[in-house]
Amino acid sequence: MTQQIYTYQPDYAAPPGDLIQECLDELEISARELARRCGRSGKLISEIIAGKAPVEPETALQLEKVLDVSASIWINMEAAYQLHIARQSESRSLAASYDWAKMFPIKELAERNYLRKVSDKSKQVQELLIFFGVGGVKACEEKIEDLLQVDFRTSEKFDADRSALASWLRIGEKRAMEIEAKAYDRDVFLRTLVGLRKLTRARVDDALPKIEARCAEAGVAFVLEKALPKARASGASRWLSPHKALILQSGRYLTGDHFWFTFFHECAHLLLHSRKEIFIDLGSGPGSATPKQEAEANLWASEFLIPSAAMRKFQSSFEGAEGEVKEFADELDIAPGIVVGQLQHNGVLRHHQLNHLKERLTWGANP
Repeated sequence: MTQQIYTYQPDYAAPPGDLIQECLDELEISARELARRCGRSGKLISEIIAGKAPVEPETALQLEKVLDVSASIWINMEAAYQLHIARQSESRSLAASYDWAKMFPIKELAERNYLRKVSDKSKQVQELLIFFGVGGVKACEEKIEDLLQVDFRTSEKFDADRSALASWLRIGEKRAMEIEAKAYDRDVFLRTLVGLRKLTRARVDDALPKIEARCAEAGVAFVLEKALPKARASGASRWLSPHKALILQSGRYLTGDHFWFTFFHECAHLLLHSRKEIFIDLGSGPGSATPKQEAEANLWASEFLIPSAAMRKFQSSFEGAEGEVKEFADELDIAPGIVVGQLQHNGVLRHHQLNHLKERLTWGANP
């Protein structure tokens, strides 16, 4: 998945002035004579030979006539030399930003093949910039602000996780770009969710390909990517364009009920809230949404999975038996673990009760 630049990059480039001097020595003429024949000032030609002034196209055409060396050679030599000088300057600047780059989970990103881990400081910073798809450190900071959005960026709990969280969100963005999706259609998406709800009874591993394929048909790219160290997010949702949305999940807590609730919670953000916002949900603590938006997304997901009226009726007669949960889940055509999760959330069950009914996820190819 790494985006690398493997073109040959020599560590030395000769200025055009070196070749000009060779030509002058061969022709046994002086720089002053060359200037006279080209109709240019002696100072300019001397500076070009010394590498202090560039060979402009007009000068290249004059050198072509006088020295019988193609103008394209002079222009290409000048371009190569200037690029070499720029690379040297950039290398020094990037090396000075190495401490900034060390804040990112480089080792983990390299293990996941999103960038290379290299010993050269400037090249390591360059790898990070390529990963974020930007040309410099300042642009990278602006990209990170765009990924995280200002309101969330000011959260005290967020500061320590900033680099890791931004990296995780960038992975989701990059993977989503690789997913071919139709133009977003809200009605199609809602119908898709009705069908996906039934998949809660299947193993998550088996459901994942269907989630991705069906969401793509509705204009939503679904990505499951394990959270990076210190990135405590459980899910995120955003609009990549007016016609394509992204739902990114981390599989945090590794239980089926949490996976599905997070999925429908992120779907709710897409359905209910502004397309200009990025919603980042943490496993605990405040995320990027307002309390009102979080409450709305939670309510929508809860109602979609288990209507509150049905849950209230069930709870009124529930005696805590496993069989009761399974029977209720069958009636709703939903996984029993989701029922257990909501009963625990509502305080009807303690958090250790009936957990064996929840699907346990592991990280392999998929969680």
